[in-house]
Amino acid sequence: MTTVEFAPLKSAVTGSVFGPRDPEYDDARSIWNGQIDHRPAVIARCRSASDVSVALAFARAHSLEVSVRGGGHSYRGTSVCEGGVMIDLSAINVVSVAPSAKRARVGGGATIADLDTATQEHGLAVTGGVISDTGVGGLTLGGGMGWLTRTLGLAIDNLVSAEVVLADGSIVRASENDHSDLFWALRGGGGNFGVVTEFEYRLSEIGPEV
Repeated sequence: MTTVEFAPLKSAVTGSVFGPRDPEYDDARSIWNGQIDHRPAVIARCRSASDVSVALAFARAHSLEVSVRGGGHSYRGTSVCEGGVMIDLSAINVVSVAPSAKRARVGGGATIADLDTATQEHGLAVTGGVISDTGVGGLTLGGGMGWLTRTLGLAIDNLVSAEVVLADGSIVRASENDHSDLFWALRGGGGNFGVVTEFEYRLSEIGPEV
């Protein structure tokens, strides 16, 4: 496994940073599919888009592969790289709902359970998956099918904007009016366009009883 001196990264981010010798390391690298046993050189549990930008700069400086963990539901284990920098978004999981505007801003590390819990307080919802511990990031960037697809369309049909950290570390807000090409690519294009740290969804009146 690649050995990296990650003290500079640890001092530069507000979140936690784990290496192979840290007691939290094995838990931090574990994901839903227990057969995946990849060992990143370092794990950065970011708390903001700025933290993600710093982690990407560290990876570039050391020519390391990058993987991004949202909900950790990737069956193939793509959220955990071998010998590279794993960017863990699980701490960026806040869901903010604006009931009158029928909008929700959702952290890139949030799960469908986090999203549904916050929106259903107001009788609102957006298309999620079918398993509550699925991450909103992987679900949405892959298209986003769920129980409400026939009623509301896919998750990407209800995506209004996304905060994205690009490979060069810059932080942009992509929507139909700003960075529209990136916004188009994010909706169902999967990964490799950047690290999405926040999704903004259009909500509809659903529930709280269905």
